[in-house]
Amino acid sequence: MTSEGKTYLDVATLDRLKRLDVRARLVVEGFIAGQHRSPYHGYAVEFATHREYAPGDDLRHIDWKVWSRSDRLYVKQYEEETNFACTIVLDASRSMQYGGPWRKYDYAATAAASLAYLLQQQQDAVGLAIVTDGLQKNLPPSSHASNLKLLVQALEHTEPEGKVDSSRALTELARQLGRRGVVVLISDLFWPAGVLADALKQFRLKRNEVIVFQVLHEDELTFPFRDDTLFRGLEDAVQLHAEPPALRKNYLAALARFLADVRKTCASAGVDHVLMSTEQKLDGVLGSYLALRQRVRRGLRRPAGS
Repeated sequence: MTSEGKTYLDVATLDRLKRLDVRARLVVEGFIAGQHRSPYHGYAVEFATHREYAPGDDLRHIDWKVWSRSDRLYVKQYEEETNFACTIVLDASRSMQYGGPWRKYDYAATAAASLAYLLQQQQDAVGLAIVTDGLQKNLPPSSHASNLKLLVQALEHTEPEGKVDSSRALTELARQLGRRGVVVLISDLFWPAGVLADALKQFRLKRNEVIVFQVLHEDELTFPFRDDTLFRGLEDAVQLHAEPPALRKNYLAALARFLADVRKTCASAGVDHVLMSTEQKLDGVLGSYLALRQRVRRGLRRPAGS
């Protein structure tokens, strides 16, 4: 990846940018710049829709901008398949407030906006559903140019609050979804037992492909606390004053069981699961999505009955 791409994807840099649309654009541009180091290889082929020039190709379709950067000829490739409809489902419950200044919600919202920007560049339809104690916002998938602005505004004007009634909200959303699309769920998944399995079942019943990005703060993953600390629940009125070193071993063991259950639930539903720390660069979100999208395209190309 180029140094430019690394700068754009660095969370410390992104945190200083207050405009979410600018964050999203820089994340995507940084990701693509990194992929172009070995011109249009891997995921970038899917995004850029290019292929290497072959004798006999129409010269009008050569991308001269790529040639100026790589000194190699690439032809713009136009897809015949119907573009995707993708719905991004974002958890905006109070537990997503954790962290500062780069909260879980800020990371998740930037991931959502970056995916939306990427999808718009591919001329795919993208929608957004924000869930808290109900289905707070539901923007149906659209490829219209104004849709990205509406989506980003919804993300910027949302503040994490409430305790997600995820079962009701996700069931309501599943009823409204179309068939054969892609659902991207971004959440810390601090939900009651069984809710994730039920939600994935609802999404898959309509033959939607699903990818789950589980966003946790680095503190939640490593439990770095040393001094006496008062821990307060964000969604429940509970608190605990404790010496962290005495809790760390049991906490990490409980976390490992929780993550294992999440992975098992996703695997059982045939769903991709990606665990993300708020310290990680966001290219993981884009790369994982494009890998899923590429597999779905291959499935759509497969002849019926094969």
